Amino acid sequence: MAESVNAQTLVGEIVMNHPEAIEVLMSIGMHCLGCPASQAESLEDACAVHGIPVDQVVEAINSRIAAAQ
Repeated sequence: MAESVNAQTLVGEIVMNHPEAIEVLMSIGMHCLGCPASQAESLEDACAVHGIPVDQVVEAINSRIAAAQ
């Protein structure tokens, strides 16, 4: 499976293009998905702010995207 999302994908792009990933982000504490700053932040930067390993989040999001297809 090719990755749909990677560490450099912007949070805003994830929310807009993969709404099924919102539940994953919310479940790990990223509750400000609509905030203007988060829209232009990479997933890697957002994970760093929240102290979460980006690789685990990328894997969880891509699994959710694959399951939704």
